[in-house]
Amino acid sequence: MTFALRSLAAAAAVVVAVGARAAPAPEFAGIDNWINSAPLTMQGLRGKVVLVDFWTYDCINCQHVLPYVKDWHRKYRDQGLVVVGVHTPEYGFERNLNNLKTAVQRGGIAFPVAQDNRYATWNAYDNRFWPAFYLVDKRGEVVYSHFGEGDYAQTEAVIRKLLAQP
Repeated sequence: MTFALRSLAAAAAVVVAVGARAAPAPEFAGIDNWINSAPLTMQGLRGKVVLVDFWTYDCINCQHVLPYVKDWHRKYRDQGLVVVGVHTPEYGFERNLNNLKTAVQRGGIAFPVAQDNRYATWNAYDNRFWPAFYLVDKRGEVVYSHFGEGDYAQTEAVIRKLLAQP
């Protein structure tokens, strides 16, 4: 049981050190619709720090992290942070665009939301978790990831460090 708990804890928080083993961020692929934005590309976001947030609106863990994501968007968007919520549905009803738009409005989400019904962007990132954060530096490389709830101060510290880099 102890091994299982340690494995679960390890899966819940995976961090890649800033600047270490960075890999180019995959492009947004197979996006069905964009909410709060025209279509975005990683290439077009070069020079910005990008937080890619994989979520689905009916996930309680995603609902728990949403206040932090919204706060980071509010606090750092004028300093060069772009938050992109990649909504990848777990259940069939979450695939419905009107349901997603209602959830975005109800949640007060002002940052761009990409509807990834076919899991194309999810698969491009080799993602397996809701919620999942990937931070992309100004060069377009994924330098940090976190899965699940928690470590908000650490994630914010990485955001601040990336924004401070030339």
